[in-house]
Amino acid sequence: MLTRDERVSGLNISLKEVDQNTESITITLEGDDLHYDTIKEILEQAGAVIHSIDQVVAGRRFVEEVTLQPENS
Repeated sequence: MLTRDERVSGLNISLKEVDQNTESITITLEGDDLHYDTIKEILEQAGAVIHSIDQVVAGRRFVEEVTLQPENS
């Protein structure tokens, strides 16, 4: 479904949690000039709801997140 958008060059979907009424998944998309509204529409047509966007990476190169340790550790 999401790969119908020609801008999406890579896709990863991971199941994170299942409860009585919902399945929580994480979707990671990669591509150039991705359009949020198009992606949201495709997901909503499939019955999904977006609850949050946790990370956006942009620029000419990928910058990995670094976790810093407290000074006293």
